[in-house]
This record gives sequence, C-alpha cells and structure tokens, in this order.
Amino acid sequence: MCGIAGFIAGQGAADAGALAPMLARIAHRGPDGQGTFVEGPAALGHCRLAIIDLAGGAQPLYSEDKNLVIVFNGEIYNYKALTAELTALGHCFATRTDTEVLLHGWEQWGRELLPRLRGMFAFVVWDTKTNEMYGARDIFGIKPFYYYKKGKEFMFGSEIKSFLSHPNFEKELDEDMIPLYLSYEYSPDERTIFKNVFKLPGAHCFTYKNGELKVERYYKIE
Repeated sequence: MCGIAGFIAGQGAADAGALAPMLARIAHRGPDGQGTFVEGPAALGHCRLAIIDLAGGAQPLYSEDKNLVIVFNGEIYNYKALTAELTALGHCFATRTDTEVLLHGWEQWGRELLPRLRGMFAFVVWDTKTNEMYGARDIFGIKPFYYYKKGKEFMFGSEIKSFLSHPNFEKELDEDMIPLYLSYEYSPDERTIFKNVFKLPGAHCFTYKNGELKVERYYKIE
C-alpha cells in the first residue's frame, strides 16, 4: 500500500523533527521501512510496503544529478515498457522499480508523463534547484492524496491524520460539510471535514512554488 507525507515550511528551513511524527501516524500503510528527505524548505517522507525490487526500491528516490527527489504511493502497470522507452532515450536506471520510471519520466517529459501512465498512483516530486513541488493523482483517484494549504503553510499526505502531528496544522471543523458528510458518509468533492484540507481530485496535478498552489486537470475521461 505505502504512504507518503511531507510539507513545505511556511518560513525558513523545514523542521526535520516535524516529519517523523507525521510518518508515525501512517506507519500502518508501510511497515517495511521509512525514508525521509529534508533540505531547505522541503520535507518528504515515505512509509514502504515492499513489493517491487525489495532490495533497491527504498524511497525517497533521487535523480542521477540529485536535483529531483520523489516519494510515491501506488503501482505503475506499464513501467517495464516505459523503462525500455526511457532507456532508449538515454536514461540510466539504478533500480528495477516503477518509482524510478516516474523520476526519469518527469525529467524527460514533465507533465506530459502523466497521460502515459497506466496504474494507480499519488506522487510528489521536489526540484531542489527551482524549489518547486509537483504532484499528481491517478485518473480514477484510486490512491489517496490530501493537502493542507493555509497562507504559506503547505502539507501533503496519504491520510489527513498525518497533518495532526505537525505543529503548524490548525485543526478546524468545516461545519458547512457536515450535512454532506452525514448524507453521503464521506466528503463527495475536493473539500473535507476540515477547513483548509482538500483532496487532490483524480486526473489532476499540482505545482507549488513560493506559497502559490496551482491545481490543473491533466486527463479527461472520454
């Protein structure tokens, strides 16, 4: 299953001590290991359920030049075909994981990678040179992805509960959502029961830089 969580600090450098409790909240999603990346304003974490490349598939995973770092939850069914295509384009793979396909694919195609993917996924890529964060969710929204945005505070995770451990998370009930929640027994749109906490819709991606969040649809089901 795996789980991801992390944040971009609203001010100054990211506090590594704030990431570990976030991952502890979702440790049940990935009992086989944990990995973290904390540098500058960004903190990314991963709880792993090891399925593909048991020895070499730990996350976060880095590009060859260390400019990009990724955390990923899901499975890319056509990753072998994409590996062959990217290898032919000159990319060198250090693992046998579908995670590395996302990393090299993002280097090669950027957002145009997303329609090429067949699978279920939620992932985040951090660019250490531009201080930009990119993320995406599969077209059907099979894998969960939540984010918290208030002012310059930005957090993401596979489950909302990971936000509860961050010292800058403000837990506020969105009373307008109560009728919908009681009617459907879940939140039917991108809003959640908490203020400033949202679901990234299926078939959508986002870019976050300098406190600005841009969410876009990358695929429309015909």
